[in-house]
Amino acid sequence: MRIGPLKIKAQLYCGDEIAMGPGKADLLDAIDREGSISRAAAAMGMSYRRAWLLVDSMNRCFTAPLVETHAGGGKASGARLSDTGRTVLTLYRRLESNLGLVGDTDPLAMLEAALREEPLAHRAP
Repeated sequence: MRIGPLKIKAQLYCGDEIAMGPGKADLLDAIDREGSISRAAAAMGMSYRRAWLLVDSMNRCFTAPLVETHAGGGKASGARLSDTGRTVLTLYRRLESNLGLVGDTDPLAMLEAALREEPLAHRAP
């Protein structure tokens, strides 16, 4: 999320692995909308393998899987968010909204006032 010159990105870590961040949240939204990992990946312009690796990472980092998959090609095939997945996504989006409130603070306004529009030209040593 970008507020003027400030970019805020919430990332939750599980050990050294990113358990949830903006891209993974967007992937969860796409899976919820598209009903499959492959269609979600295509909608986001990423490979199926990349999407599957992100889902696998999320499923391994949380106490319960965020995405449930069902093979078979029938009506029940595809992927969907689990109850835990919906809860985690809702909480993450709420966290992002709360972080957006930083843009309404005096310190940000003061920093922005001290910031140049563009950096000065690089000076040789």
